[in-house]
Amino acid sequence: MTQQYLTGVSVVDVDDGTVARDRAIGIADGVITAVLGADGVPEDAPARDLGGRYLMPGLITVHTHLSIVFPFSDTDEDEDPALTAFRSASRATAALHAGATTIRCVHEQHRADITLRDAAARGWFTAPRILAGGRALSTPGGHGQGTGSVYCTGPDEFYAAAMGELEAGADHLKIFITGGLAHAGESPAEPEMTDAEIAAVVRAADSAGAYVVAHAGHFTAIRQALNAGVRSFEHGYLVDEDTAVLLAQPDVYVSPTLAVSRSVGWMRANGFEEHSIANAVAVGPDHLTSAQRLIAAGVRLTNGTDYPPGDNADGVPAVVAELEFMAAAGLDPPAALQTVTVNGAALCGISDTVGRIEVGQAADFIAMPADPTVAVSALRDITFVMSGGRLIRDGSWAS
Repeated sequence: MTQQYLTGVSVVDVDDGTVARDRAIGIADGVITAVLGADGVPEDAPARDLGGRYLMPGLITVHTHLSIVFPFSDTDEDEDPALTAFRSASRATAALHAGATTIRCVHEQHRADITLRDAAARGWFTAPRILAGGRALSTPGGHGQGTGSVYCTGPDEFYAAAMGELEAGADHLKIFITGGLAHAGESPAEPEMTDAEIAAVVRAADSAGAYVVAHAGHFTAIRQALNAGVRSFEHGYLVDEDTAVLLAQPDVYVSPTLAVSRSVGWMRANGFEEHSIANAVAVGPDHLTSAQRLIAAGVRLTNGTDYPPGDNADGVPAVVAELEFMAAAGLDPPAALQTVTVNGAALCGISDTVGRIEVGQAADFIAMPADPTVAVSALRDITFVMSGGRLIRDGSWAS
């Protein structure tokens, strides 16, 4: 076991927002073995001096689509799975380069996330840690139509489909309980699943020790899914104050995905159809208000981009852009940093492995010259990324 060190680092404690300066981190076999003062490093030990940069845990983003195609109408549900895998692998590599060392995928065509997770585990390519959801479950004609989802009608079909994804290796299950913004004429307020259908998917997840992630645009459906046992919600375009309070439970998490309604330039650059852009713009004010209600209620928030997290979003990685949107909605910098570290780890059930800089955690790090506990814009200049003790880059993202 070869011990290496990162020296000259200012370590960010994401739990309390404090910074310990002039520290050193010991690493062996991809795991943190020591957090020391500078004078604790053996004289001849291999070390990389980061020159006082601020060191944080690697970013965790929990609403990722690697196989997605823009515009959405260009998706070919019958494309060669190898093409899907190549496209997805490229996005995974970009996410890691951007500092997202752990990603949760919430629907990939042909279950590309499961394939990539397993390929990375065998050392066949370098990728973030992947929590895979396989294919999402959708009603016919619902929000998932045309994306390669599994189409189900009635609780029996939803249960069978859920078990199929779990048996294929999914870590969690994704459902669409409302409409969204992608298609012409659809509404995020429109419910798409019955109580019995949602309960059937939750029952399948419970049987495997997994959980259910819900695309959820409106508070009525969110309440419906909460009652059925769903604990992970995405988007929340329209959330009233009472529902925000109901979501403030220790085991419930929400990814606001504010980027969805605040990235018009990025959408046009990626060929989005005008109806999708118009839907996003129209819901933008309510989306921001809903996020502010979640913050005020103390809901546990997580970082989710909905787009590939390593994409260039107006000059910064999408994962960082989403962090800035969350801060602009009212989260102070330490709380915003928690959305992309400890909260994501807790939601995914991997807090014993990632999310903090402490002995026994994976050696997943990002570093930057400025202090992120003062302003999250510091993450616009991530200059160092390490994943499992492997150096991913030491230099600017744009280079």
